[in-house]
Amino acid sequence: MPRTSTLRPIIAPACARFISDEQGATAIEYAVIAAGVGATISATVFGVGSGLKTNFYDKLASLFP
Repeated sequence: MPRTSTLRPIIAPACARFISDEQGATAIEYAVIAAGVGATISATVFGVGSGLKTNFYDKLASLFP
């Protein structure tokens, strides 16, 4: 008797459960959303940060003549 015929009843249900499980897809979707939010925040900080820093230093320099 070939070994594959004895493993099939064990492997087939496990593969079916793995394919029908959507929990991993949800975790990946949340990771992609978190990466997008992080990229947006960092782009905003780098874009606005330099102008804000210049404005803040100008105001601070005007306080101490």
